[in-house]
Amino acid sequence: MTSKDLTEGQPLPPAQLSGIFGIPGGEDVSPQLSWSGAPEGTQSYVVTVYDPDAPTGSGFWHWAVADIPASVTELPADAGNGTADLLPPGALQIPNDARLARYIGGAPPVGHGRHRYFIVVLALDVPSIGVDENTTPAFLTFTAGTHILGRAVLTATAETTG
Repeated sequence: MTSKDLTEGQPLPPAQLSGIFGIPGGEDVSPQLSWSGAPEGTQSYVVTVYDPDAPTGSGFWHWAVADIPASVTELPADAGNGTADLLPPGALQIPNDARLARYIGGAPPVGHGRHRYFIVVLALDVPSIGVDENTTPAFLTFTAGTHILGRAVLTATAETTG
């Protein structure tokens, strides 16, 4: 997996931080993502963005998209804007942990330290994972668990200092 917006192990750019959650300069723009080399038998993809370091006891899901057709190998920047205009036909945007069906940028609490953001593409052996638009990202990834043929991960970071 590659991104024109993110570099492995580096901080999220301001566009991928959260203005919705009050980060100065944050724009809540989902990153451009490209992937290749899907395993034989791939019928769809799931894309998620997850922060395991959020002080919730269960992390924080920033974005989840299911049922991306196997013919799609790229999502443009801002595909997670909540309108679905930039998502491929048939893709299903799942509400994040803020219960918004869109990408919400990184927003570590002030002084909480460096957070990691795992951007994941899962290649699945089914054309549709069979969840509805009201499911949670955790349930989506649980349901996908027995259908994963391959996984690509890009990790970015963010820290909000006081």
